[in-house]
Amino acid sequence: MTAIETRQRPPAEQRWAAELALLRDRDTAPRPPGWQLSVAAARAFIAGDPALGITRKFVGDASLIDRALVSLATTRGLLLTGAPGTAKSLLSELLSAAIAGDSTLTIQGGAATTEDQIRYGWNYALLVSEGPSQRSLVPAPMLRGMREGKIVRFEELTRCPLEVQDSILSLLSDRVLAVPELGEMVYAVEGFNVIATANTRDRGVNEMSAALKRRFNFETVFPIPDLRTELALVEAEATALLRRSGVPQAPARDVLEVLVTTFRELRSGATESGDSLDRMSAVMSTAEAVSVAHAVGLRGWYLRGEPGAAGDIVACLAGTAAKDNPDDLARVRRYLEQQVPRKSGPVWKALHDARFDLPG
Repeated sequence: MTAIETRQRPPAEQRWAAELALLRDRDTAPRPPGWQLSVAAARAFIAGDPALGITRKFVGDASLIDRALVSLATTRGLLLTGAPGTAKSLLSELLSAAIAGDSTLTIQGGAATTEDQIRYGWNYALLVSEGPSQRSLVPAPMLRGMREGKIVRFEELTRCPLEVQDSILSLLSDRVLAVPELGEMVYAVEGFNVIATANTRDRGVNEMSAALKRRFNFETVFPIPDLRTELALVEAEATALLRRSGVPQAPARDVLEVLVTTFRELRSGATESGDSLDRMSAVMSTAEAVSVAHAVGLRGWYLRGEPGAAGDIVACLAGTAAKDNPDDLARVRRYLEQQVPRKSGPVWKALHDARFDLPG
């Protein structure tokens, strides 16, 4: 296996390097300054093009992809908002790979994020011995993105304290970064822009200043609206994860359909037939469904030597339900006891029979 194949999750530009190369070779449309692909080719990379053998990588509104690409061709940043698990980070990564060929200039926002991790820092041993110099300067993603004309991804921007968020105000408006210690001004090269992501729920989220909001175009990424599309995505992603985990066979499609339906109903607070449920406080996202499907497959294969079954769903679902609120386990139990018996099929019956495996 190559070094890339042994990585748990290679960046998009390595994972789909052949597709990017094919699109670059065939791309004859005009490109925005500093871009490696045209807007049409970048859209094809993300949304797929069966005629060229380009796979679909983001399951969502095609018009959202168009708006995001056009926004990044301007001098305004792009802020992707939405509930956790709606593939904001994936879309950010794909946009960066398509536009700049590099999705690794990433800042992970959090309560401990500092300006040094965003703009630039110093090698303090060299700083003490030589004073401020290019040798002692440690470029952070923003400085590198401006110098190289690349996209910078700022994950979970609203998890940073307000004063840290506002450290990028001048970068977004003036496209220049001052390094006063060197008496230097770094001017952004064509192709530079910022894609930020922000959750609309969760603890630890800080409000953005009005000044920072004005420097972004906002796009909301919504959950997948229909069952079939979400099921196909969960099946494909879980199969790929299981293959990397040494499991040759994914759970049967009807097992995955029960899993995805369960997630959708607990997420929305209503069944497909219209009955209301206690809505979960835990995030029952598509990303969580993929994680549970992966765990179901691992549990079935490594414990019994067979694909995951309905009983494994209950055991693996407990870890998702117990994250935020202990009452969520009771909500899952009521769902298994009251709603599942109303559904037909052997997998639903097995899910109901396995309710006693739920902790508590």
